[in-house]
Amino acid sequence: MRGMQGISALFSRAKEQGRAAFLPYFPIGYPTYTDSVEMIAAMAAEGVDGFEIGIPFSDPLADGPLIQAATQVALENGITVKQCLDAVRELRARGVDQPMLLMGYLNPLLAYGLERFVKEAKAAGADGFIVPDLPPEEAAELAQLCAWEELALVFFLAPTSSAARVELVAQQATGFIYVVSLTGVTGVRTDLPRGLTEFIGRVRQHAHNVPLVMGFGISKPEHARRMNDLVDGFIVGSAMVRAGGQGIEAVRTLARDLRHALDENSPESV
Repeated sequence: MRGMQGISALFSRAKEQGRAAFLPYFPIGYPTYTDSVEMIAAMAAEGVDGFEIGIPFSDPLADGPLIQAATQVALENGITVKQCLDAVRELRARGVDQPMLLMGYLNPLLAYGLERFVKEAKAAGADGFIVPDLPPEEAAELAQLCAWEELALVFFLAPTSSAARVELVAQQATGFIYVVSLTGVTGVRTDLPRGLTEFIGRVRQHAHNVPLVMGFGISKPEHARRMNDLVDGFIVGSAMVRAGGQGIEAVRTLARDLRHALDENSPESV
């Protein structure tokens, strides 16, 4: 299954196993194009549930220093939107079956052509998109293209989001809602912020059963275990990128540790 059906199945499987779904982020082209593809394939082999595949951009407003530096390396390596689509196609050809959502900022997608991008992404094997600088009020064109192709379009909520904002995002998001654990940018953090349970509870009142996926600051197995009782899934970005700078075995080990942590307090492990 691909697209919306594949993403829905991802969350259903994780729920049946009594755990949150784990979707690592990794940018194409870091440290090199080949390395990034190998690292994503290695994570897939460790049983992660899906991927946020990063499209490098020169001004990644939502990303902290680790991801900014990595995507700058990727740009210096000459990585383009087309090469990111090629990477998805290559990963599918290698047997990577997990859902893949392309995460990129709006300007490169506009330059590529939204309709062309959506159609070629689907043909390559992508399942949806995360566009941090595209609010739902301005997303009608991309949302319609995604609807035609049955691909997901994910929007963000933060602890500062009003009830009206939560309702708007819940009505328009497809696939899942990306709930940001804190105000600020991505980054590895020692402790998760306080108030997450209240924030998630407030979002769930309006979310209409749309899965909630948390990101920003999750980096350790104990963080992952906490996600089991809090949200439907979580994204680990900066910690994966930091591991990527240390080589493929570091990425493989971190993915394995985070994935295994989810089973330690699930019903199947009792």
